[in-house]
Amino acid sequence: MTHSVLAPWARIEGQWQKNVLLSWDEHGRLTDIHANYQSVPGSSLHQLPGAVLPGMPNLHSHAFQSAMSGLAEYRGQAQDSFWSWRDLMYRFALKLRPEHIQAIAHWLYIQMLKAGYTSVCEFHYVHHQPDGQAYTPQHTLAAAVVQASQDAGIGLSFLPVLYQYSDFGAQPPRQDQARFLNQPEALLELLLTLRQQYPEQAHRRYGVAPHSLRAVSPDSLRTMLTLMDEHFPHSPIHIHIAEQIAEVQASLNHHGQRPVQWLLDNASVDRRWCLVHATHMDEQETVQAAASGAVAGLCLSTEANLGDGFFPAPQYLEAGGAIGVGSDSHIAVDWRTELRLLEYGQRLLHRQRNVLCHPAQAHVADYLFDASIKGGAQASARPVHGLQIGQQADFMVLDLHDPILAGHKPETWLSALVFTERAGSQPIRDVYVAGQAVIQEGRHAQEDQAWQRYQHTLHELLQTT
Repeated sequence: MTHSVLAPWARIEGQWQKNVLLSWDEHGRLTDIHANYQSVPGSSLHQLPGAVLPGMPNLHSHAFQSAMSGLAEYRGQAQDSFWSWRDLMYRFALKLRPEHIQAIAHWLYIQMLKAGYTSVCEFHYVHHQPDGQAYTPQHTLAAAVVQASQDAGIGLSFLPVLYQYSDFGAQPPRQDQARFLNQPEALLELLLTLRQQYPEQAHRRYGVAPHSLRAVSPDSLRTMLTLMDEHFPHSPIHIHIAEQIAEVQASLNHHGQRPVQWLLDNASVDRRWCLVHATHMDEQETVQAAASGAVAGLCLSTEANLGDGFFPAPQYLEAGGAIGVGSDSHIAVDWRTELRLLEYGQRLLHRQRNVLCHPAQAHVADYLFDASIKGGAQASARPVHGLQIGQQADFMVLDLHDPILAGHKPETWLSALVFTERAGSQPIRDVYVAGQAVIQEGRHAQEDQAWQRYQHTLHELLQTT
């Protein structure tokens, strides 16, 4: 059965087209895209109420961290940093029960959909009970997240995390890291169990996330990649890397190489990989990482919140590097904010305007939006590359009467959307995932129920924090 809608405008392959017919099959795959379509008078064809943009993939999420927003915004020691924030995050993670995980993820994923994120890569590392003992069944927490994505209706690339050590050189893990720990074989078993219970489909893929070079050994990294090649070929591989200067120095001390350089020299980094953050790369690493085909996973709101530093975006993009954006700790759940901060960080650093553009695309917002759709889809390893035949019918419908967009012409819609904020504005009206309307007039069908569960969860978690 084919479903069709008519959009007054839609962004197709980087260009705004008028009167666009979008058709998809029963699986939510686009089967026809027809610009300048002339509808028959009296036709029952559903007409969308605004301009259509492809749905944005969110390539990096730690769902549980969204419930701790605001808890670390004070100075508790002489010098505050990522590492002191991490200590608080560990304490928070110790409190989480399976029902908390599901309620937090469900509410978060609804918020992502409202923002126009139509899929998410979940970098999931809370595996066990607080003392490190496995749940029965062992995939209890992972299943809570996968179920939350299914309930919300968001596409998912689920990436359970391999975490073994506290630092380079296979240093023993800390006691408060016990919930995160796993071996490659156990992680594979978890993935196989999940795949049986929640089969892979167009809206759901499985991959793996070696947490970081400090948290896995070279041998276990090789073992994990071999197991994935055997059982989940072509699956996405995500890793935190070079987020902090201290990590770079530790890698130099242990390996004699910077972390990105070591990874490029010791793993077959290619288009399957997403290098999350990759903030601190030297010139050689930047060029080689871009040439590898891997996606740089940029999470600007979280990186700014943690004081990470500036990604070398101009050099990386000039070298042909792929990028995508994620909301990471969910200080902000808005791809518009991520793109704005990406450009604004470079403006502050270089004291220039309109830094991140391209000779073929002078509009910064358009260039970064198109690049992030492409890179986010690649990192998701799912058919979400935009409004193209064979891809999922994932899209958002803009309210052209919203104060942010009112009066603009198509060539500045994205510029206004990314670089303008107005109190009370809600420019994203409707959101579709695989052809299903999951957000209508800014609301999700399960929003009230999810909010009540989330409020109850916050009360339990925060009253003793």
